[in-house]
Amino acid sequence: MTPLLPADLCHRILSAALARGGDFAEVFAERRTVRSLHYEDSRLKSAGEHHDLGVGIRVIAGEATGSASVEGLVESDLLTAAGRAAAIANAGAGNPRPWHSPILPGRYRAESPVSAADLPTRLAFLRRAHERARSADPRISWVSASLVDSDQAVTVAASDGTFAHDQRPMVRFAVSVMARDGTRRESGYAGGGGRRGLDWFASRPPESVADLAVRRCLHGFSAQPSPAGPMPVVLAPAVCGTLIHEAVGHGLEGDFARKGVSAYAAKVGQQVASPLVTVIDAGDVPGDRGCLDLDDEGTVPGRTVLIERGELRGYLHDKLSARLMGVAPTGNGRRQDFRHTPIPRMRTTWLAAGEADPEALFRQVKRGLFCAALGGGSVDITKGDFNFEVAEAWLIEDGKVTAPLRGATLIGNGPEAMRRVTGVGNDLKLDDGTWTCGKEGQSVAVGQGQPTVLISELLVGGRA
Repeated sequence: MTPLLPADLCHRILSAALARGGDFAEVFAERRTVRSLHYEDSRLKSAGEHHDLGVGIRVIAGEATGSASVEGLVESDLLTAAGRAAAIANAGAGNPRPWHSPILPGRYRAESPVSAADLPTRLAFLRRAHERARSADPRISWVSASLVDSDQAVTVAASDGTFAHDQRPMVRFAVSVMARDGTRRESGYAGGGGRRGLDWFASRPPESVADLAVRRCLHGFSAQPSPAGPMPVVLAPAVCGTLIHEAVGHGLEGDFARKGVSAYAAKVGQQVASPLVTVIDAGDVPGDRGCLDLDDEGTVPGRTVLIERGELRGYLHDKLSARLMGVAPTGNGRRQDFRHTPIPRMRTTWLAAGEADPEALFRQVKRGLFCAALGGGSVDITKGDFNFEVAEAWLIEDGKVTAPLRGATLIGNGPEAMRRVTGVGNDLKLDDGTWTCGKEGQSVAVGQGQPTVLISELLVGGRA
């Protein structure tokens, strides 16, 4: 794998970045190509290819960060950008350490890259999904299918001696549908992908994605208004990992914890959840959207146990938060692109499997809500309060799933909800979705998952 910038040029850039001192300097070079196809109303609506190439340079002095970015790889521009980033520091010049390059574990699964497929092959996937959805039900009035794939090459060089390179594939396939029944309209969405190639379609044919989108769409026509009030809630495996990601995971990112703005700040070693709860974040799940051979600071990501049997074990760190908190980086330094600086971000986050039979968890519920899929929502990181729409909800009566529901929301507090977990199934699944996480204006691909989970009580919003 050839680096985007040669080692000697990286050394000159780092030396310029440290000319006024500083504790740390870094060069992040990136080349990204994104190809997209959008199929709608039985025709190819749009096709595009976007190329991006540039370098981000960062200097850290204490807790302050100076940064600059430049498009292209022209040496004079890079040295000028290094000087701008160096303005944050005001001390004697520093020197980069000797290079060391990590061995990459090879976690990506793209033996047959999507980019190698011709246009007719890629269009065929979209047509198959479109035709399947259109023919599923006469009420389907609109279908859209999209295929996006990308190749990202990165080179990271830092004053701590890091010199590393990575080549990252990504594929994303999605289907959206709308249906009309009289004056009522409903919509549905499904998608998936990961750091995979054409082999992804062997495990999830386009028809299966279309089927799921249609099912979620038509669910609303037969659904009755959701009951409201406190009640037991059963969360489905895989897709409902959104709750763990949003209401728990963000509060465990090192920058929030260090600044004291997280509900989990300064609680390492304390019991923060039910003993049934173990939460893990990892960059080593082969082919997953959150999988990385190398984070955006040149650290090889491993697996971090955040909560173990209810006890908080630690946080997710980039190099800066790790240094300021006196711990080792966890490989969670991520950035949207070379124009942004890295911050602690999740990769693939899940609640670990328990020992319970999932069916037994339903039998414990006299009357409650089964959340088969979560929709959008909001979270207050400081307090841990959350509010989520339920994209697919069902009523549980006498231990059995009975009627479909609409208009349900889940309202609660992340730490409190984790303390109320009374059952964790043995059916852990990671969701093969199109999850993208936003934080401080940056979006990155992530993964999530969980087994079936029973929470003894959550406030359900709906109609009483």
